[in-house]
Order: sequence, then C-alpha cells, then structure tokens
Amino acid sequence: MLAGPQSAMRLGDLGADVIKVEPPQGEWCRSHTIADAYLEGESTPFVGLNRNKRGITINLKTDAGLQLMYKLVKHADVFLQNFRVGTVERLKIDYESLRQINPRLIYCSISGYGEQGPYRQRPGQDLILQGYSGTLFSSGSKNDPPRPAPFYGPDVMTSYQACIAILGALVARERIGVGQKIEVSMFATMLDCQQQEILTYLNQGKLPPRTEEPLANAWINAPYGIYGTKDHYITLAMAPLDVLGEALDNDRLREMKQWSDGATHRDEVYRICAEVLPSRTTAAWIEHFDKHNIWSGPVYSYDMLEKDPHVLATEMITEIPHPKIGKYRSPNVPVKMSETPMQIRRHAPLLGEHTAEVLREVLDYDDAKIQSLRQQNAL
Repeated sequence: MLAGPQSAMRLGDLGADVIKVEPPQGEWCRSHTIADAYLEGESTPFVGLNRNKRGITINLKTDAGLQLMYKLVKHADVFLQNFRVGTVERLKIDYESLRQINPRLIYCSISGYGEQGPYRQRPGQDLILQGYSGTLFSSGSKNDPPRPAPFYGPDVMTSYQACIAILGALVARERIGVGQKIEVSMFATMLDCQQQEILTYLNQGKLPPRTEEPLANAWINAPYGIYGTKDHYITLAMAPLDVLGEALDNDRLREMKQWSDGATHRDEVYRICAEVLPSRTTAAWIEHFDKHNIWSGPVYSYDMLEKDPHVLATEMITEIPHPKIGKYRSPNVPVKMSETPMQIRRHAPLLGEHTAEVLREVLDYDDAKIQSLRQQNAL
C-alpha cells in the first residue's frame, strides 16, 4: 500500500513523469483509508502518497489491456511494482517479459521478504515486518510488551531504498547501455536500519538490555527517554550525567562522571529525572537545558506540530490544489536542491483521470482508438 506509491511519489518530486496504472475499480488504498478519513470522498492516504503522478486505468486481465501496457513499457525508463511475489508472472508483467520489450528498462520489484526463500509468499505488511525484524524489544521496560513504532517504518524506509536503487540504476544504464532488475525487500531493509544493534548482537551476543524504567531505547544510556513536565512532556537525549546533575542540582548525578554510568545506573537516572522534571514547563526546561548544552526537545502532538515556528518558517507544510477537494494541506517535499528542485506539480490523480491524456501523448492514440479500448473493457 505504501512502499511502492511513496517511492514513485519521491521520483515524481524529483521531476520524473510518473504514470500510475490502476485497475478499473481503483487500487486498494482508494477505498481503505486510515481513521475513516476522506476528503470529499478521496482517501487521505491515497491523496498523501500519490502526488506528482498521472493516473490511468488498464485492465491487465484483458488481452487489449495487456498489449497496451506493453506499448507503454516501450517508452518507459522505470517500471515499479509492489505486488506479492508471483503476481506479476500471472499478469505477464514480470521482468523477463518486459525486458524483451525494452532492454533499457529499470525494473524495480518491492516485496515483503524478497523473491526467494521460504517467506516469499507471506504478506509484507508493516507491523508484521516490525515483528520479524527484531525492533520491537529495543524500547520499553523489561515488563512491557513489545512496542511497535507509531509510524510505518518498514514501508517508509523501503520506499527510500527503492528510490535510491532506481536512481543508481539509471546512472549505471548511461554507462553500460542496458537496464536491470532491482529487488528491494522490507525485511532486508529493516535489518539494514539496525546495523549497529544487530552487529553488536552478532559479535558480542548482547540483546537489547531492557530495564525497569521505560527509557526510549534499550540500547542507549540514560537519561535517553521521555519525561513528564508541568504542562506536557519533554525528551532528553545522551547528556553527560555530571552536567545533567548541575542542571538538575542533583548531587547523585554529579558523581556519575563515566560514560558507562549511564548504562550501569539507567533506572536510577531515569527516576531522578522523572521526579524533578514535573516542577517546570517543557519550554522552561528546554531553555534551561540549552544553557547547559544538554540536548532536549518537546513532545508534539500534530496540533502542536503545525504551529511550530520552525515548521512555519521553513514551509514544511504546504497547500496543494485539487479539482475535487479544493485545496488540501500536506507535508512539503523533504529535500531542497539548487539546480533541479523538487516540486509538487500534480495532485494525486482521480481514478483514471489521465488515461486519455497519457495514451494521446505517449502512444499518439486518437479518440477513436481510445474509445475502442474502452469498448474492449481494457480501460
């Protein structure tokens, strides 16, 4: 649902002409939203993950539809799909079939577990991959259940891996003259995201050392965590404990001058901080900690995030016009580039919005030919 569309969206942000092909009834994300949220009938996840694309509909289960896809592939630089393993072979849009049509094609396949191995047919859903990847025991106290991430880390990180690989393959094609197949799996991506943690375990046998108190990460020394303040919450990162002792006016922390003390006395450090921090507001503590060069920050909810002065000053949130919704607000493109800036040029397409436009532009079809395809149920 997320990894493939977001990867293609990022390519669109960079300037690619992205054609999103959907079945006539639309893709799953159009009808399955989060929090039952729609904008004038449009699914918010679909709107959020499909900007900078043109949308067409093709019925790949008809011969006319399949032949149409093949013709479009002849004109494509990249083909990106994230079906479950085996689906593209049944639909006859697998790499071996498409490279016969276009040897310069970059074919990127995103899956949950890769195309080999005993798990290749299993469902590649984000939470399930969080469980497989070993991440869920890296936060929380030892009496807590496994804690899932509050955002779709495997999906999002996999989308970036796919985008990076596609860009690399395009550069390679300019040198060697032919395309190639790229395989990106969510499972392998999540292991890659844990280089330092998994390497530590594999070479020293250390598992995430969860302790009594709910520190933010079981691998990192106290005071690394989230604490209640007088009005909300605050984060504390990796502060020298003796300096933290000065900031909190605590003699016990002043005694802890070794880096290892933050691991040895993690629960004690957490409790000291948790007892003191409710005495001031979050803003007051951040100002105080800044003076001591101690890393801290607020814990935002979305309603607080949108009012943040840095978010406003750097235009991290923007407005996008849409023919059905009017305007909707969205996170802006994440990267600034001086010569070829990322841009939001298109809203997420309505179902089949650009079918006729794409066929006229790419394949030079006239209205009669497009109407014929509709009569064949190919569109």
